Parts: sequence; C-alpha cells; structure tokens
Amino acid sequence: MDSDKSNAPEGEDTQAASANQEAPADALSRTPEDLEQEESEQKAASGTSAPDIQPEKVSPLKQFFRKVNVYFLGFLLIGAVAGVITVVSYLNSQKPAPQAVIEDQPLTQEALEELSNSDASVGNTSQTLTIQGNAIVSGEALMRGDLNVAGSFQTGGNVTAPAITIAGQSNLGATQVNSLQVAQDFAVQGNSTMRDLSVSGSSTFNGAVTAQQLTVTRLIMSGTAELQIPNHISFTGPSPTRGATGGGLGSGGSASVNGSDSTGTVNIRTGTNTSTGCFIRINFNQSFNKQPHVIISPVGSAAGKTDYYVDRDQNGFSICTASPAPSSQTFAYDYFVTN
Repeated sequence: MDSDKSNAPEGEDTQAASANQEAPADALSRTPEDLEQEESEQKAASGTSAPDIQPEKVSPLKQFFRKVNVYFLGFLLIGAVAGVITVVSYLNSQKPAPQAVIEDQPLTQEALEELSNSDASVGNTSQTLTIQGNAIVSGEALMRGDLNVAGSFQTGGNVTAPAITIAGQSNLGATQVNSLQVAQDFAVQGNSTMRDLSVSGSSTFNGAVTAQQLTVTRLIMSGTAELQIPNHISFTGPSPTRGATGGGLGSGGSASVNGSDSTGTVNIRTGTNTSTGCFIRINFNQSFNKQPHVIISPVGSAAGKTDYYVDRDQNGFSICTASPAPSSQTFAYDYFVTN
C-alpha cells in the first residue's frame, strides 16, 4: 500500500496543491509582475525549475500604463474632449453676428439704354442702385417695397395713397382728406374747413367755433354759460299723430295738428251743439322720459272765449274746455312742450 502511494505520479500531487490555492478575487487588478510571480510559484511547486530568463526591459511609458487603470484614462480623455467643445462653443457665441453688406452698383449708360428699350432687372436684392445725377421717370413707377426719402419730398401733382403715416413734423399746404383719424393731440393754428367732423371722445374749444350746421345728440351748458341765439329757433321733427276727438267740437266739428312733438298748432272748427270736454288728443311721435310741460296759447277771439285747459302725460296731451265753445267757429291753439 505504501509503495502504491509512493509510486503515485508527482503531477497529481501538483494539481491537487494548485487546486487548493485560492484564486485572486479580481484578475484585472493584477499587474504583469504579479502574473510572473504566480507562474514562478506554480513551477516551483511542480518541482520543475524555470529556465533563467533575462528580465525584459520595459519602457517608462509602458510601465505607466501598467500601473494606471485604462478605464480611468478613458474617462479623463472624454472629459478633456467635452471641455474643448465647451470652450469652442463659448468663444463662438461671443463673436458679433455678421452684418449684411449691401453692395453699391452704379447705373451705367449701357444699363440706362437697356432699361429704355425693354424691361430689365438691374442688380439683386443685396445690392443698392446709386444714381449720381437727376432721374426723370416719364411713366409710372412702382415700388414693391418701402420708400425711404432721406431728404425733402416735393411733388408737383397729387399724391394718392391708401394710408400715410407721418412720424415727425409735416408742413402741408392745401390738403384734402376724405377720412382723418388722429390718435393723439391735434392742433390747428389757422382756419380749418371740414365737411364732416365726427368726434367719438371729448372735445374742448378755447376759442370761437363757427359752423354752418351743428348736430349734437345732447347739449349740456355748465357753469355760467349763456345761450345766445340772435336769430330764430326752429324745432323740427316728425309730426305727432291725432288721437280721438271729444264732445267739445260739437256736432260736425273737426280738429287737426301741424308741427312736431315740441311745438305746433292745433286747428279747430266747431260744429253745432258744442259742450264741455276735450277738442282733440295729441300723441307724441317719441314719448318723453317723464311727464312734460305743455304751454297752450289761444289763437283768435273764439279761442279766447273758451275756458281751455290741458290733460298731459308722457305719451301726449289733450286740449279741453270747461265751458261750451262758440258754435261754428274756426280758431286754433299753439303749443310748446318741454321736458
């Protein structure tokens, strides 16, 4: 038995011894020197002696890479590239934006002759056409873009434009404007003649205002203002309608109205057998917002003999008599209505 054990191959003992050795935990962390030392130990354990090997001369650069982790170097390289890109982008952003350069192109005699004979395009949108002398256009001239005038603008004829915007001061002679809209202050130093003037907001006049016709929705006089009318006052408007006639007209009598809601005349012709009561009812064309004041003035001696009175409300009024009016007589009553 002991001879069998002694005759066992030495290779088996070597394999068992190497299997009992614990492998390194991290193979990547071992350097080439560690690998050479492990190989020498394995050969010594197996009983075989390694031949004498002269150590290989390693350059300092290779020794540096052997000692430094390759992954760490890759990370440093990526960080350096990102830093360079960031610096280049920042420097490019600090550069001023390139300005467009418009080239000047003088108009030569050959170009003028070409324009006079046929339609032609001179230059392009990035160039400027410079005319040193005067230019006379016999026909029409069309500007598809904006027209900028650096000096004075003078025209001997009419200027027709759908809209004109003047940013600074403007001196205009005889000017006809069909529709004028002023967004800010508007000052007129001299006389101004306007056919139609529509003011949506407030308007203040420090001087005299002369108008051939002034139409207002509501006229309010405040403070110590005075209303002076040297000529006649006329109250116009649709005529009121005539309502039912009463027993004051008598048998065969009639009545009519002529005027407006504010002023007018009621014509009366009495019949026979007159009695007390109303002559006529007047209905306003437009009702008042409250009960109005009605002033009656008799016209003619027959009207003066009647004991007339008025019944009124917001929609109209009636002219009545407290005593029988003279029979078969023609007379009238003038009325004036205020609110």
